[in-house]
Amino acid sequence: MAPKLAVRIDAVLPQTQCTRCGYPACLAYAEAIAAGEADINQCPPGGAQGVRELAAMLGREAKPLNPANGVEKPAEIAVIDEDACIGCTKCIQVCPVDAIVGANKLMHTILRDECNGCELCIPACPVDCIAMIVDDMQRNAPHNARAAHYRQRYEMRNARLARERNERDGAIAARKAEVHTGTRSAVLEAIARAKAKKESSNR
Repeated sequence: MAPKLAVRIDAVLPQTQCTRCGYPACLAYAEAIAAGEADINQCPPGGAQGVRELAAMLGREAKPLNPANGVEKPAEIAVIDEDACIGCTKCIQVCPVDAIVGANKLMHTILRDECNGCELCIPACPVDCIAMIVDDMQRNAPHNARAAHYRQRYEMRNARLARERNERDGAIAARKAEVHTGTRSAVLEAIARAKAKKESSNR
């Protein structure tokens, strides 16, 4: 369980899980800030407002966003050029909030209301058919207006992946056990046949 300070910091972050802060997820960044391992100005989606809120919470001085982590932009969402999409599923695999639907070799589409603007699908697409557009619905909204929703989507995705991994591991274990049992039975049968043959030849 994350320390209480990290949880408080995480509550301020926009929950885009975009990794631009240099950490794999918002909570990991919050834990790094709480531990003194990361600065408060590494979250481009949070922007200047996010930095000010973190500074006020932690009793620090606000500072400009670190350009090494990116630049502040209006809230964006991804769109897919569906005519160019080849259905490779690479974007689906990297979306942290399961906002992309589709199937292998079939056209994909992005659920506008679920997209958190993380941009992780952009470099994943091998045919460059994904672009970012300004989300007019969030143009004047606070930087973390949809944070709770995105966090829930992220946690649901992680739970799904864990469930699928457990099911896959279970199926593999069951198959190995089946093969082991079959092999052992075959060996025992072979031993029994050899023993019977030897006893028959000794009569």
